[in-house]
Amino acid sequence: MSMVRFKYLLSWVSWPALMIICMAIADYGFTHDQPFLFFNLAYLFLILAVFFLERFMPHEREWEAPDGQTLSSILHTLSSKGTVQGILIFGGVIGLAELITPVTEQGYSIWPRDWPMWAQVVLGVVSAEFGLYWAHRFAHRIEFFWNFHAIHHSVTKLWFVNTGRFHFVDSLVSIVLGLSILLAMGAPMEIVQWLSAITAFIGMLTHCNVEMRFGPISWVFNTPELHRWHHSQDLREGNKNYSENVMIWDWIFFSYFKENRRPPVDIGVKEVMPPKFRHQIMWPFLSDEQKKKIAPTHVPVPFE
Repeated sequence: MSMVRFKYLLSWVSWPALMIICMAIADYGFTHDQPFLFFNLAYLFLILAVFFLERFMPHEREWEAPDGQTLSSILHTLSSKGTVQGILIFGGVIGLAELITPVTEQGYSIWPRDWPMWAQVVLGVVSAEFGLYWAHRFAHRIEFFWNFHAIHHSVTKLWFVNTGRFHFVDSLVSIVLGLSILLAMGAPMEIVQWLSAITAFIGMLTHCNVEMRFGPISWVFNTPELHRWHHSQDLREGNKNYSENVMIWDWIFFSYFKENRRPPVDIGVKEVMPPKFRHQIMWPFLSDEQKKKIAPTHVPVPFE
């Protein structure tokens, strides 16, 4: 088999194969009461696999060049994930841990705890997606929220390091809206854990710079080909595909977008974004005068 043929076949099987492997590793951890350990093993495997694939069969060669944002993206990842984890830990102090009980314990809610676990996971992902979808859509349609979300869209290339590049306020809004739906339904702890794992796996793959082909997979799941349209500077394309994991709410609310052509390679935002992490964290809170002191080329851009 020629290398070209091999890469073509790999482009079709890489996304489903990586998802199946990661889900299998995570499931082993859940069934053996070690979900945290095996989730991290699965995530580490995914990082290494995507790192190799981005070099072996990149989607955009232009995105292989350094953009000077690797450290900032890593620091945003640590900041946003740390904030969310801190809120969840503090939530245990105020009673959140008592609301999210294991599936084997009695639940005073509408959640169908007698369903098979796979069916409960599907219900959890679809239900939480409603909150995640609207948190993301608000971030594009309401200027206050866009000021934070613009940090994520300010990158000029997509690759796996950008996966967690979110302002901590942006991440906090998403997790609150997504988790509140599961809490209101009385979802058990295992479903919250599964949702976190699935979102992490799909998020990593969504941002990767790997040549992949999907077909009907993109009708159901958020994939790199859909998310590349979402990062377009053309708002006809960029204000679409808001879903994090499954595309059901994009279909229902008419924001699904995919055309039979290559997504744009020139991505980013129209406004100025300072390169340093500390300035990016402060940016949404600053006046135009303060922004101009940090970035002299800053010019206010009307929100669309």
